[in-house]
Amino acid sequence: MLSRQFVRENPEVVRDALEKKGVTDVDLDRVLEVDDEWRELKARGDDLRHERNEVSGRIGELKREGDEEAAQEAIERSSELKDELETVEERADELEAELEAALLELPQIPHESVPVGQTEEENVERRREGFDDLRDLPADVVPHYDLGEDLEILDFQRGAKVSGGGFYFLKGDGARLEHALVQFFLDVHREQGYTDVFPPIPVNSRSMTGTGQFPKFVEDAYRLGESNDADYDDDDLWLLPTAEVPVTNMYRDEILLDEDLPVKHQAYSPNFRREAGEHGTETRGIVRVHQFNKVEMVNFVRPEESYDRFEGLVDEAEEVLRRLGLPYRILEMCTGDLGFTQSKKYDIEVWAPADDMDDGPEEGGRWLEVSSVSNFEDFQARRAGIRYRPERHESAEHLHTLNGSGLALPRVMVAILEYYQNDDGTVTVPEALRPYMGGQEAIEGHDPVGESALGSGDRE
Repeated sequence: MLSRQFVRENPEVVRDALEKKGVTDVDLDRVLEVDDEWRELKARGDDLRHERNEVSGRIGELKREGDEEAAQEAIERSSELKDELETVEERADELEAELEAALLELPQIPHESVPVGQTEEENVERRREGFDDLRDLPADVVPHYDLGEDLEILDFQRGAKVSGGGFYFLKGDGARLEHALVQFFLDVHREQGYTDVFPPIPVNSRSMTGTGQFPKFVEDAYRLGESNDADYDDDDLWLLPTAEVPVTNMYRDEILLDEDLPVKHQAYSPNFRREAGEHGTETRGIVRVHQFNKVEMVNFVRPEESYDRFEGLVDEAEEVLRRLGLPYRILEMCTGDLGFTQSKKYDIEVWAPADDMDDGPEEGGRWLEVSSVSNFEDFQARRAGIRYRPERHESAEHLHTLNGSGLALPRVMVAILEYYQNDDGTVTVPEALRPYMGGQEAIEGHDPVGESALGSGDRE
């Protein structure tokens, strides 16, 4: 979150950020008014306490002097000051709660290098990789959802039967490929200096607030309860939307030491999001689903090092795609597509060649986001109370947090099934994954199971 002092001293910077990020539901003037009134009341409260202390100190002195009338007047004045102080403090507490709630609604300030724009069409493509030596593809690449069902490795019908729309089964070599990808991702990032973390899957409201999912995106979350009323008590639990939430909040309300930094954690987790599928462009397949697996990289760094670390984090996420041999591009988000918590963000988008889309490369196909690499600066650290001490004798400061998917699995699966498919309907296993699949070189499919797999004559 933004500090009160920053908002108070830089209202035009905040107003500019609201405009650039397209935030229209925040009344900044009201925030400033509340802050002004709160500060006035705090000052009035200080004056009242000071006067009451002076009056109370005189009461005993007046009694010792035998001036009972003046002592009684002082007692009455002390009582009046007490009542007025209680009224002032009660109102100040109300305003402080309103101010804290309002500050949680203010978005992060975009970094000065972020391109200004309002829609995703104004994002800036920085570079493409892997298109110089594309493999030979079938004349008509079969979309992953049809190919997966043909090979009996994806089952959407039974997934919907068990859990509803937006859920699916991976079967046989599909499940093996998923497991292989998870272990491969973890191994690559372990080489890059990451420490493995296996986090809790349910998280509480304070954790969701700490990383910025709450209160703004409460309706997108799955609550382990009957309603989505986020009351912020310590007993409520939500299914995590990303491992960013528990891993970042590991250090909530803690002070790290300078020698601890940078801290680089990676975590595999299943992730749950209600908003998946609402955009209408990916209603088939596993591109937008309510449950998906992901490996997340979370970094805690010194403020002066965060943008160098940001570029390093992009490279660490890219390395997975380089080793898999998948073509991809790097896209820099404009201010309007940046997100609530981010100061700067790059999306890494893999190329899936099956469908002709308007935004695909010259070869056709479409772009699928497999990683968002973000620098939050001290935005999350302020919300979660994460600080570090530059020197043991110095005051603690808020550090910077960054994260990036390394990677989100369903869309990598889509890219592999479409980019590595062959004319005969099989799928070549990328060389980097073969050690994780017992040396298997191709996915050739499985026989269907159940009466539904039989022809009508056989069933009779």
